[in-house]
Amino acid sequence: MLNPKPTAGDTSWFTDDRFGMFIHWGLYALPARHEWIKQIEQIPDESYDKYFRYFNPDLYNPEQWAEAAAKAGMKYMVVTTKHHDGFCLWDSKLTDYKATNTPYGKDLLTPMLSAFKNQGLRLGAYHSIIDWHHPEFPIDDLHSMRNHPDRAKLNETRDIKKYAAYLHGQTKELLERYDLEIMWFDFSYPAGKHGRPATWIGKGKDDWQSEKLLKMIRKLKPNIILNDRLDLPEGWDIKTPEQYQPQSWLMVDGEPVVWEACQTFSGSWGYHRDETSWKSVEQLIHMLIDTVSKGGNLLLNVGPTGRGEFDARALDRLAGMGKWMHQHSRSIYGCTQSEFTPPVDCRFTQNGKKLYLHLFAYPFRHVHLEGFAGKVDYAQFLHDASEVKMIEVDPHAEAQNTSMAGQAGTLTLELPVAKPEVTVPVIELFLK
Repeated sequence: MLNPKPTAGDTSWFTDDRFGMFIHWGLYALPARHEWIKQIEQIPDESYDKYFRYFNPDLYNPEQWAEAAAKAGMKYMVVTTKHHDGFCLWDSKLTDYKATNTPYGKDLLTPMLSAFKNQGLRLGAYHSIIDWHHPEFPIDDLHSMRNHPDRAKLNETRDIKKYAAYLHGQTKELLERYDLEIMWFDFSYPAGKHGRPATWIGKGKDDWQSEKLLKMIRKLKPNIILNDRLDLPEGWDIKTPEQYQPQSWLMVDGEPVVWEACQTFSGSWGYHRDETSWKSVEQLIHMLIDTVSKGGNLLLNVGPTGRGEFDARALDRLAGMGKWMHQHSRSIYGCTQSEFTPPVDCRFTQNGKKLYLHLFAYPFRHVHLEGFAGKVDYAQFLHDASEVKMIEVDPHAEAQNTSMAGQAGTLTLELPVAKPEVTVPVIELFLK
């Protein structure tokens, strides 16, 4: 098994909990066609402001959100306190561009964090270091006004140092006001990095004053978990691959690191009314298992509607995952990558002497585990604790190519012909 080096922040609970909820919510829930709509459609402030004037999530009930997360088996949450459009969910003293000044008129973040904490989830804040609304944020090649004819003239009065002070001030507000255990910044895009050309006009650690920001965070909350998007080579605790599944445990400079895959139900993070490429419950469970089998966490996103609810598609997926997790969470919580190689179409997770075999494709009657003869004391289905019979081939015997059990040293598990009524069957193996 791989063991990452200790991190500055406390990731001990994080690598046990394994499954969290991401929440992207803001003004973009009203146009309902992507959280980057302001940038994609190059909407000017005066036009985008209509969403600010009409944002009124009157059906918002954070207790229902927290209950849905807890029933899905999620152990922590990370919510967008501010996304790239600059709109803030809490009553920040540093801006008027916030929920309390919308028709809703109330702080959205404080009751949300309270509700999730009451359900036993740990709390995290996503905070965009980008801000297309702030008057001191210089227009660059990623900005919503990147093609404005007066871009150069507008930038003459913009001072990135003043914006950095605002960024640091809001971060300080969040850390001092809320019981946060994760700080999830997003994101840096300097020239010459992450596929950006050398001629790209972007922003990185010098613009954010990331080293100074890091020192402040560690002083205020030494144990908080910090992600890797401040454009710093070190100081972060977790790597955060987005919208793809790594092929193996993530490595940095040849060393394994603590990591978390952030994924969506569909192709958008914010509420997208017309998005149709929603993953099935089975796909999502496969994703969770696959992530843990490679030593990672899964942060799965929900984009609430403009009225403040999880839509039916999200609730359906969460309920489906919760039904599976109710019987199978033992193969997720506290588990990590196994030293053993699983059979084809399977994944292993492991917690000490307990090894969990996840059957992505249910076989006909038998699963052959090469090299396992003499290593397993007992086997059972995890969903109902029903025994799974084991057939061992003596590791010292001659190869028996014509026998059902296969090669010498193989442990064969005898399964019922009919697949159990669970999305992904799991066999719990108790190692000797």
